[in-house]
Amino acid sequence: MSLHNSAPRCAIEPREDAHAVVEPEDGWRGSPGTPTTKRSDQSRLRVLHVIDRLGVGGAEVGILKVVEGLSGECFEHRICTIRGFDENFARSQGFEGRIYVAGRSNSGFQFLLGRLARIMREFRPDIVHSRNWGAIEAMPAARLCGVPVAIHSEHGYEVDMLDGLPTRRRVFRRFAYTAADAIFTVSEQLRSYHARQAWLPVERIRVLPNGVDTDRFARRPGESPAARRRLGVSDGSLIIGAVGRLVPIKDHATLLQAADILISRGMPVYVLLVGAGPELAKHQEFVAASPRLAGRVIFAGAVSDVPAMLNAMDVFVLPSLSEGMSNTLLEAMASGLPAVATRVGGNPELLEEERSGWFFRPGDVAALAAILERLGRDANLRQEFGEAARRRAVEHFSLEGMIARYRNLYVELATKRGVLTAHQG
Repeated sequence: MSLHNSAPRCAIEPREDAHAVVEPEDGWRGSPGTPTTKRSDQSRLRVLHVIDRLGVGGAEVGILKVVEGLSGECFEHRICTIRGFDENFARSQGFEGRIYVAGRSNSGFQFLLGRLARIMREFRPDIVHSRNWGAIEAMPAARLCGVPVAIHSEHGYEVDMLDGLPTRRRVFRRFAYTAADAIFTVSEQLRSYHARQAWLPVERIRVLPNGVDTDRFARRPGESPAARRRLGVSDGSLIIGAVGRLVPIKDHATLLQAADILISRGMPVYVLLVGAGPELAKHQEFVAASPRLAGRVIFAGAVSDVPAMLNAMDVFVLPSLSEGMSNTLLEAMASGLPAVATRVGGNPELLEEERSGWFFRPGDVAALAAILERLGRDANLRQEFGEAARRRAVEHFSLEGMIARYRNLYVELATKRGVLTAHQG
């Protein structure tokens, strides 16, 4: 994904008096590579995106989509991370020199209100947009600095969220949400969850669903045989795949167990797992200990060419214990793959059961195996559901639609706060 595409010139021009010039506090040097921007050009809306850590992940990739889609003459973006970033990933995306680092990379408690405030005083954003719990401290920091617009969004779950949040987190979320001009989630289900947890009316939270580049992730049947050969999979075999971090909440173990059942029934199945993470060694040990799975599971690791991996698959599986709105499921749908997913989070908002996909309960190995066996024995069914999934992605979850939703939100709030005049927005 390139971050250097130029958007058409637009009429978004912040008022000349929208900001006073504020110099960074004396003695603060920032992190290596921290930009030292002077506020002389006010022809664009400045957006500071705050996230816990920048690497390969759904929320992180979502930021890059927004940055690329809202660039050029209209917007200027910087990213602020709480716990650092993957240097190789930042370099590959052309974002070196445009990342602030507020804290340390360790996972312990850090009180970063002051550091976040200094970064905001240096960059002088029109909009601060924080994502998820790890970056929520940016909301009071934005208010401390007088940033015109503060937005917070929630994009998914972690395992420790499934049984509800600790009271201290609920209280701080309520405080941070109250400080924000807008809060949004990526799915209706996530909206309801966070409204309950923060003791807020559901109407206080908006929903901005994710989008997918339906051109980049289009099915290319001519490339599929070559992709399969590179993976060492013979013709006539069924490749069942998943894309995502190898972490407990994604529950790839359920997919591996279901594949073991299918192989025991004589089906020529291979499993393709695309992604890296702390569960890799555990899954490799499980596969090595299984006489049926050994040699039938491909651990591709983190790859840059995800469309090629999806082109090699026959069926896509998302076995997560919970989800916000899965980017990888959208990518699989856009790739024309029949999809099988757990009935959790935003998944039912993406797939239509028995039309563009199937659902099963989290951890239900037998149910997953039954659906996969049906799909594996019926190529026409795979094609029918794959085509329906792509149509749904194109019609309802395009990248262009997502970018338009973000632009409208930013412009609406900037106008409301007086950064833009009504006719300029």
